[in-house]
Amino acid sequence: MTAKRMRKTALLVAMFAMLVWMPFTINDLSSYVAASNESNKTVSKTPAEQVTNEAEGLKAQIDAILDDARLDGAITGVSIRKAADGTLLYSHDGDIRVHPASNQKILTGVSALRTLGADYRFATEVRTDGNLKGKVLQGNLYLKGKGDPTLMKEDLDAFAQELKEKGIDKIKGNLIGDDSWFDAVRLSTDLNWDDEPYYTAAQISALTLSPNDDYDAGTVIIDVHPGKKAGDKPVVKLTPETDYVTIKNKAETVEKNGSRSISIERAHGSNEIIITGTIPVDASRSRVWRSVWEPTGYAVDVFRKSLEKEGIQLIGKSKATVGVTPEDATLLAKQQSMPLEELLIPFMKLSNNGHGEVLAKTMGKAVHGEGSWEKGIQVMEDTLASYGLNMDTILLRDGAGMSHKNLIPANELSKLLYEIQAEDWYPLFESVLPVAGNPERMVGGTLRYRMTEAPAKGNVKAKTGSLTGVNTLSGYVTSKDGEKLIFSIMMNNYIKGSMTQIQDEIATALAKYEFED
Repeated sequence: MTAKRMRKTALLVAMFAMLVWMPFTINDLSSYVAASNESNKTVSKTPAEQVTNEAEGLKAQIDAILDDARLDGAITGVSIRKAADGTLLYSHDGDIRVHPASNQKILTGVSALRTLGADYRFATEVRTDGNLKGKVLQGNLYLKGKGDPTLMKEDLDAFAQELKEKGIDKIKGNLIGDDSWFDAVRLSTDLNWDDEPYYTAAQISALTLSPNDDYDAGTVIIDVHPGKKAGDKPVVKLTPETDYVTIKNKAETVEKNGSRSISIERAHGSNEIIITGTIPVDASRSRVWRSVWEPTGYAVDVFRKSLEKEGIQLIGKSKATVGVTPEDATLLAKQQSMPLEELLIPFMKLSNNGHGEVLAKTMGKAVHGEGSWEKGIQVMEDTLASYGLNMDTILLRDGAGMSHKNLIPANELSKLLYEIQAEDWYPLFESVLPVAGNPERMVGGTLRYRMTEAPAKGNVKAKTGSLTGVNTLSGYVTSKDGEKLIFSIMMNNYIKGSMTQIQDEIATALAKYEFED
């Protein structure tokens, strides 16, 4: 017998022995397979919502629009309903989970209106644990934030004036910023590291400051003007003025008609603003918004300047720092923000990411006593479930839509837009959506340069959304014969091409459509 045949025989003997001496292995495997089959029988899948055949002409039109080479390899979820009764008129991959980008703000705005109410206001307080002796405040002065994203330098100036009117000239104690209303987590969990320096990804703190009335909280505006002559350093101005950030100006003014190549960046993990490049002597300014690292200290620094402007001095070993206000601290001044119904305008019209994250944490604080993303998202999930959405197919990761892990099918989003029409605040919600073709910034918002011709102009009211490889549009439009429609269009995983053009074609087709009698 050859060695090869001997090895083969030995292997067969060994296998036979395993079957003889280990019968339980086969029995267990059979039991496992049977159990698995039984388990599979019990798994139920939510049936897909049925599409009516009421609008066959509309289906043909939208199918033709979606037959576009730019969508090759992409995923496109489209869902269209009648606003009157929620009837699903059209669905193209409407049950497939896709990334909503800033359409996530629809979920956040709805949850905030349902949870906090349209009249909700944020508060900022000035308190002390000391006493006024003569004109000297003997004790610490606390600036306590409760999440207000609209707090501005003018509000801090007003606080300083109020303290001056109370007879305070000096503070023998520390100036302390209190951001403990929220947790200390500054950035949502999926935020890309290279987004972090920009205003669209500003850090979230319960005590923060906005540089202008777009309310981009936690940012500073940086203007770079040319110097008086070639060879001079450009002139840099900050709004608001603050020592919390430092400027490293490596740029140069060059001759008229010279190259313009100004770069303004913030070094990661610091508040060092690095300016490089060239700017011609007769050029207009270069302006950017940059996020601030640890915005609590930023608000404290600007408040310190407001106090100094009013002639209120920190004396002794006093310093500006961060801490927690004692529960029994005396209230000296209080500022309340605009109501939520007004804040929703820049939030939805301009797609302000910071507002979405602040609202998420505020909902967590209001319902669960914890100003965190975890608790805020829990509130959002509960809210969506209360409208009958299938939460087994929805994943929420933030309040603004910056995460590439947020997931929702177009049919679920259009269902939400249908269900909320029964709410007393629904007219407010619809009014804060961007309006197609309206040039007013706080009316047209992110749609002011899109769909600028009838019948879509002034008719389409919808939230936009955009991330790398993601473009979305969801909202309302009225057909030619007066039928109000709900739509959600969400494109994912495309590499190049204009998705907004395709979205606009669909929305315009809805505006032109006439239902058969």
